[in-house]
Amino acid sequence: MIAAVVLVGAVTLSTGAADGAGRDPGLPIRSVTPGATNPRVTQSNIHSTICVSGYTATIRPLESFTEPLKYRQLDSGYNLRGDTRASHYEEDHLVPLEVGGNPTSVKNLWPEPRLTTWGATRKDALENRMHRLVCSGTVSLAVAQRVFEVDWIAGYQRYSAG
Repeated sequence: MIAAVVLVGAVTLSTGAADGAGRDPGLPIRSVTPGATNPRVTQSNIHSTICVSGYTATIRPLESFTEPLKYRQLDSGYNLRGDTRASHYEEDHLVPLEVGGNPTSVKNLWPEPRLTTWGATRKDALENRMHRLVCSGTVSLAVAQRVFEVDWIAGYQRYSAG
């Protein structure tokens, strides 16, 4: 069963450095997409889950689940200045599958803009970096998950800059 997404009111993001509420368009709307973790992934089992090559492919939701969700979110106002062109967004997991994000929770899925400074390409780079840090034991699973739940842009600046 596919859970429905309920968005209250229209929410339109801006393409500038920050929207009128001071939120960068590369960040999700926290009240709608706070992030969610996968209870099956724990610090004690990362070497048999997320650190196994190909693991995310075994849990990634099908496009038949994510595409309709993306369209509903975009049509409900979760977009940049009214741009509902689906190709301008990647339906993304706020807490990435690579660091134990929940694969199907609507609290963890959002239409991430591709065409902004802090868009999908940069977040993808941080996802890969945090995955390597978790699997090497440099950063705990909880810390990596929190980077995305709080502010992935600040996480990128901390862990990927330089």
